[in-house]
Amino acid sequence: MVEYESLANSNASFMEELEAAATRVIRSGWYVLGQEVSAFESEFAQYVGVKHCIGVANGLDALILSIEALGLPKGSDILVASNTYIATILAIVRAGYYPVLVEPELATFNMDATLLPQAITSKTRAICVTHLFGKTCRMDAIGAFACEHGLKVIEDCAQSHGAKLGSQMTGTFGVAGCFSFYPTKNLGALGDAGAIVTGDDALADRLRHMRNYGSKQKYVNRYVGVNSRLDELQAALLRVKLSHLDAMNDHKRALADVYFENLPDWVEKPRHRADEFDVFHIYGIRHPQRDALRRHLLDHGVKTEVHYPIPPHRQGAMQGILAGAYPIAEELHATELSLPISGGHTDSQIRRVCDVINEFGKNSA
Repeated sequence: MVEYESLANSNASFMEELEAAATRVIRSGWYVLGQEVSAFESEFAQYVGVKHCIGVANGLDALILSIEALGLPKGSDILVASNTYIATILAIVRAGYYPVLVEPELATFNMDATLLPQAITSKTRAICVTHLFGKTCRMDAIGAFACEHGLKVIEDCAQSHGAKLGSQMTGTFGVAGCFSFYPTKNLGALGDAGAIVTGDDALADRLRHMRNYGSKQKYVNRYVGVNSRLDELQAALLRVKLSHLDAMNDHKRALADVYFENLPDWVEKPRHRADEFDVFHIYGIRHPQRDALRRHLLDHGVKTEVHYPIPPHRQGAMQGILAGAYPIAEELHATELSLPISGGHTDSQIRRVCDVINEFGKNSA
């Protein structure tokens, strides 16, 4: 069986380092906002190429706190992709703003910058982009539009650790970059964890207050904050994984090359662009008979996933909040299939997946 994801396999090569880091934290006696968090924040900020990193409890909190900290007028519109994972939209709603959906490019799954002019309203104050599947959005075009209209840009980088447009990493294009370190991410913790990166000194200071009850000094609360802190244990484990992130991304890119070279032309493969450095958190193909192809793969010992089976505007939680027709999102959600691609997979396993998919085409001919 080729599993879609095995975290045990993905983490196996780091196990001694992870165990040593965990032991170090346990023996230290300091478990919240200590040296490990400070060290990880410094190391991750340097890796991304920004001035500040603020560790938080998870990726959703990173988004909510970043949006709240901007202090936009309540009730403002924030533009967001119609096919994003629902967390991006939940963050906008939770922070007190209204999500306005923008359709993605069919070939990339990412927000279509050419559609921004028709989505903007008199109440639009920000754009929240999601770099889906490890591919950077076209931040050149999106950034130019935001600058022209005086809009803030928040980046959802939950799937794009190390991804770049040109030489610039995701998380550095907008006022804040929000990362999830959920265990399946390219940079994954061994539990929930997240971080915000920014080059804005005032925003960073406010976020450091807000994640800790609005306080940086014990019993002195400057803002109405929350309890959303990256804990010492996860920070220590992330420091280990961060030192291997480039190698992990290179491994996934090599596996993606196997797919590009061996998958048949009758499946829609991810688009390659010369200036986009993809890190393939997800390798998503598309096919009109997605469900039949998925059954065929499972029958032949290959597990897959769908990202995502239900578009946000059709979720029960979004009724009364999201309205309108989004045919491109509908098509993507109906045809996308995520193939195995992780640190725990081998070249031979990926070739096996390709063989099974090619067999499906022969049987369907």
